[in-house]
Amino acid sequence: MRAIICEKIGSIEDLKVGELPTPEPGAGEIRVRVHAVSLNFPDLLMPQGKYQYSGQPPFAPGMEAAGTIDALGEGVTGLEIGQRVAVHPWIGCLAEFVVCPTDWVFPLPDAMDFDTAAAFCLTYGTIHHALKDRGRLQAGETLLVLGASGGTGLAAVEAGKAWGARVIAAASSDEKLAACRARGADDLVNYAEGDELRHQIKALTDGRGADVIFDSVGGDYSHQAIRSINWGGRMLVIGFAAGDIAQLPANHILIKQIELIGVAYQGFARRFPDRCRANIAAMMELWSDGKLRPHIGGTYSLDNGIDAFRAMRDRKAVGKLVVRLDQTV
Repeated sequence: MRAIICEKIGSIEDLKVGELPTPEPGAGEIRVRVHAVSLNFPDLLMPQGKYQYSGQPPFAPGMEAAGTIDALGEGVTGLEIGQRVAVHPWIGCLAEFVVCPTDWVFPLPDAMDFDTAAAFCLTYGTIHHALKDRGRLQAGETLLVLGASGGTGLAAVEAGKAWGARVIAAASSDEKLAACRARGADDLVNYAEGDELRHQIKALTDGRGADVIFDSVGGDYSHQAIRSINWGGRMLVIGFAAGDIAQLPANHILIKQIELIGVAYQGFARRFPDRCRANIAAMMELWSDGKLRPHIGGTYSLDNGIDAFRAMRDRKAVGKLVVRLDQTV
């Protein structure tokens, strides 16, 4: 089968399009003919050896995909050959076929196209776990989203609005912030211009600060954000897109009674697949109600799919980038 292949751990420039053996489903697994794959930030890290989970070269990156069931492993019930599904097996999706345990197989609503489905489950599953399970976001609270123009960032903006929060979106350009506004953000902060982030947040909240902070960026922005949090606020540590892991001040956490909360969706999904499926079902309902719409910021064919990795690396992506396996882009 054709695939984007990581033959050695090093650089995304080492990725190539080539051939891998077609996988066979084992007991409790299905095989999917892949139609579309969306990139997530860990997909950029894994070929560089910078992610906590990694494949053994040669492997195809790609954590989530959408397509049709092609084969059923032993003992699989409740699913059918030809059924339209989304899957997130965490690795192997940037290929014509991928195998996935049934724990992470999600039948699609008839109206959901493959591009949307490929960009949905990991992103919105992460958002539900972050904002609801971990952050306990309530209607009327103020949610600050850092890196708000990325795939998870825009989803956090949408979900925050759907759950009744006031959403402040922070990103690095006016173009990116326009996408946040289109997804319902109440206020916008360009942290590449004007006052420091913390001063802008304080000004927008009459000095109180945000109740919940969604931080997928890290670095200096984490330091500024924690200084713009409300008393008793919750700061959700999602990731470190800026590259630096912030060392946050314990005295500030103490004085304001801040909850510093880690959000590791993959670990949660592996330990509690039933809860994971329930969360995604709830997000699918919001999609059906028209409250969630993944923003597809670019589409690629398999042959130029490595360009999607470069766009993510160079921070040119707005929303989710999708690689289509069933057509030329």
